[in-house]
Amino acid sequence: MSKLLYAILTGFFGAVLLHIIIILGVPHFTGRDAYTRVTAEGAPFVFHPLSAQPDAVGLSNLDPYLRVAVCHFDITRQPLSLIALGGGVDFWSVAIYDREANEIFSMNDRTSVAGDLDVLVATPVQVAQLRKTPIAALAETILVEHPGMEGYVVLRVLAPQASYEADAKTFLADAECLPFIGR
Repeated sequence: MSKLLYAILTGFFGAVLLHIIIILGVPHFTGRDAYTRVTAEGAPFVFHPLSAQPDAVGLSNLDPYLRVAVCHFDITRQPLSLIALGGGVDFWSVAIYDREANEIFSMNDRTSVAGDLDVLVATPVQVAQLRKTPIAALAETILVEHPGMEGYVVLRVLAPQASYEADAKTFLADAECLPFIGR
């Protein structure tokens, strides 16, 4: 009797484990994961604004009080520079994700230097090289060590009323997501 009970329990837990693995693996195998969707938005190193309606790949901005833009990158050759002047908006936030949609870093205007976005995303080797030969222009830049080579950035800005709309759109349009070319 105990062998039968052991076999049933083993089968049950094996089935549960298999189902969990399948559910967590579906986005990877279907190409519908967040990174794949963001790369389908367009060229790398460009902030692509999202609209309220889902686009061809299913990305949209569902929060009526935020305007959102996404940018994907590859830092194999050089770091990524994220720059935006936050003077005209009341609140912004940025989040950096790796290829598997794990959040690597996030911040907002309250935790930035002077309310502006000035972040350099680099691999551990690139960060070590930057620290070895410091560049004066990077004194107030936040260095973010990214464990992989590819990822994406989500930039959000608050626009709770129609009067904020123009400033929010200007903020996203002027934001830069570019390869770093020493300053």
